[in-house]
Amino acid sequence: MVKKRFELRAHHGMCLAFFEGKGYSKEFTQHMQRISDAMKSNPMLYIIMKEDVICQKCPNLKNGVCETRELVREYDRKVLDLCGIKENTEISWQGFSNLVREKVIAAGKRESICGNCQWTDICKSKEPV
Repeated sequence: MVKKRFELRAHHGMCLAFFEGKGYSKEFTQHMQRISDAMKSNPMLYIIMKEDVICQKCPNLKNGVCETRELVREYDRKVLDLCGIKENTEISWQGFSNLVREKVIAAGKRESICGNCQWTDICKSKEPV
C-alpha cells in the first residue's frame, strides 16, 4: 500500500502542533482537523513555501493565491532555516514534526517566527515554559 503524500508549508508544521479545533471558519476548522487526523498515519511530506493542502480552505486564498503570501513565506523560510532543511525536502510527518518541536518549539523560537500571527495566543498558551 502506498502512503499518501502531502505538500505542506513549512510553518504549517507549527500550526498542526498547536491546533486545537479553532480556525477561520467552521469549514476551515473541519478541513484542518482532517489534515491533523491524516498526519497520524505518518505520511510523507514535501515541505514547501507556497499554497498547500491546508491553504485550500483558508479565506486568505483568493483565486489560488494567498493574500498574505509574503508574510507567510517569511514564516516558512524561518522554519526551514531553524530545522536545517530546504524547500522541497521530502520527509515523513513524524520526522518533520520532531524537527519543528525540537528546533522551533522546545528551543523557544516560535514567537520570533510568527508572533504577529492572529493565532499566536493559542500557541503561547500551549508552549513549554
